Amino acid sequence: MNPADSGRTRAGAPAASGPMLGVLFLVLSMWVLSCLDASGKWVMSAGVPLLVLSWFRYAVHLVLVLALVLPARGLGIVRSKKPREQILRGGSMFLATLMFFTTLSYIPQAEATAINFLAPLLVLSAAPWILREPARLSRFVAAGVAFVGVVIVIRPGGGLDPVGTLFGLLTACCFAVQFIATRRVAGDDPFTSLIWSGAVGTVVLTLALPFILPPAMPVLRALAPQDWLLLISTGITGGLGHLFQIAAYRRAPASTLAPFVYLQIISATAVGWLVWGHFPDALTWLGIAIICASGICIGVVEWRRGRAPGAPLADARAR
Repeated sequence: MNPADSGRTRAGAPAASGPMLGVLFLVLSMWVLSCLDASGKWVMSAGVPLLVLSWFRYAVHLVLVLALVLPARGLGIVRSKKPREQILRGGSMFLATLMFFTTLSYIPQAEATAINFLAPLLVLSAAPWILREPARLSRFVAAGVAFVGVVIVIRPGGGLDPVGTLFGLLTACCFAVQFIATRRVAGDDPFTSLIWSGAVGTVVLTLALPFILPPAMPVLRALAPQDWLLLISTGITGGLGHLFQIAAYRRAPASTLAPFVYLQIISATAVGWLVWGHFPDALTWLGIAIICASGICIGVVEWRRGRAPGAPLADARAR
């Protein structure tokens, strides 16, 4: 998946030591989540329906996280202080997953990932109205510049399918809602949010299984063993990617890690090139560079503003 499911956006309280280890965990999560995206694209090309793929992605994710977290933290880790907000967050993450997998069925992975980077800048632009944060010109400028980069990536004549481009933009909007909902559940343990993220999608799709599974059975019976491994791996890489992100934000402040989030475009491009032989052209790289530069610059501005005397401390759990 991408910046967002980047929940791709989970975090714990930053630690005073180990920032480089935090960066390492974050970069590792980017590669793992890029493998999730590639696996989903592959099994859909083999004929697996979107909803069946998503059921495996969420059900295996939930089983994996429960198996790793419950023995150490107990059943209490499942309880949320804000269950309605957790449902909203899980629902937006579920919709983002559906939108992004659909995007990947139309356009290459690198371009789809680049469009997703618009999501955090959408959040910054909407923050004055939704999060009641001060309106700042720098945030609007950064969002505008990033949108220029997205327009270059999805430009007419660039070879991207218009349907895939539309779903890519919808994905960014879903991720933006997920990021905002994450802010509202900041009081919960990050592992609680991770469990709820898997549970919402699993419950919804399990209820739908009687309707979505029978038509998919001929395709599932015809899958090769390696396709089954990739299908099941979507839940493993999804769960592990988010666990690595939690580990990253427990070891380094969000302000330290923010610029490294954009390294996912490298992992997405590398995986897309290795699996499908696709490599973005020069103009697409220009658009990607503009998006990344905009995000990094506003991240530095926000970091310096947060370090100013009298400024409130940033809560990394808001990611």
